[in-house]
Amino acid sequence: MPSLPHAYVGMWVTEDGGIRQELLPNGRYDEARGSRRSAYTGRYTVTGSHLDYVDDTGFTATGDVRDGVLFHEHLVLYREDDPRVRRAARP
Repeated sequence: MPSLPHAYVGMWVTEDGGIRQELLPNGRYDEARGSRRSAYTGRYTVTGSHLDYVDDTGFTATGDVRDGVLFHEHLVLYREDDPRVRRAARP
């Protein structure tokens, strides 16, 4: 029986909407930067509230979710429907 997706699956965006990172239920992610779709793609794993990323080129990164905010290296990402994301930045 397949397991249910974890709570972090979905679209995460910077406050200005310039970076959009989608965490997919299959353990993959797809990150867009500005008009560049799929700028970074790879896989991720979740342990508690910690995420480990390995992009398709082998580059690694980490992230942590605290109080509903994803801190991914130097980025601060919010759920796309979070009121902190500027309305103009939403698709």
